Amino acid sequence: MRIKELSYDDRPREKMLSKGPAALSNAELLAILIRTGDSQRNAVELSREIMSALDGSVSALASVSLESLCGIPGIGVGKALSISAAIELGRRFCADGGPPDKTPVTSPETVYRIMMPHLKGLDHEECWVLYLNRANYVIGKEALSTGGISSTTIDTKVLVRKALEKKASSLIIIHNHPSGSPRPGADDIRVTRTIRRAVEPFDISLMDHIIFADDRYFSFSDEKMTIVKKKFLDLDLESSLTNQHESHQSRWNEFSSEQFHCPAPRPYGPEREDALPCQHGTHRGNIRI
Repeated sequence: MRIKELSYDDRPREKMLSKGPAALSNAELLAILIRTGDSQRNAVELSREIMSALDGSVSALASVSLESLCGIPGIGVGKALSISAAIELGRRFCADGGPPDKTPVTSPETVYRIMMPHLKGLDHEECWVLYLNRANYVIGKEALSTGGISSTTIDTKVLVRKALEKKASSLIIIHNHPSGSPRPGADDIRVTRTIRRAVEPFDISLMDHIIFADDRYFSFSDEKMTIVKKKFLDLDLESSLTNQHESHQSRWNEFSSEQFHCPAPRPYGPEREDALPCQHGTHRGNIRI
């Protein structure tokens, strides 16, 4: 059945004009993007089949690569580009939530809210850095690498130079795991250690390294994984899936037995006079590896 043969209220464009975009289903919105179907199906029927195959999830649609979209029967290069462009616009809209200098970082959840629009639904790894001033306000944000995280993909000299240029007091490294598990691997731990050692001589602290996996993240500073119960704009958090440590000074001895002396860590949130000093003779900064 052709779109013109549908009742007026069932035609996506007419429905959007009369009732607004919020009244349309995901499939109907997708039908407006692709405009036409194929010889067997109209745009609405084709869109419903695509969304049904993805369990109706827009996040799943955003995760489909351009090449895979082009391979869907009835979806050519032009339609695939329209879908990808719309998804990228939505991602950029979410990322433009507010000026960076108006976003104080007080916890890993804050970082999750800031960075999730950039990393949600990606089918490849990306590594980002947040530059913070002494009050923990974000003064810069940029991508460091694409396609993986290792000591060869992140140039620590460039990272240090940019941090000094921005007069940053601390950094937060963020990257994603498309596999769905935010558990750190050997490369993640090794790179974390390398970056921390590189910035330390310049009185810059590595405040945290956070690994994202859509609805969950792992914080090296918190030493635990957290699942976000709702979308990132509603940061209602479940308890950690790992055993919580009795003290914030606990170690990651399974990854490194190295101990060294360094200044007390800068806590999340603006610095306060009542910030607790290190209770032990040696510790590992905000990230204890």
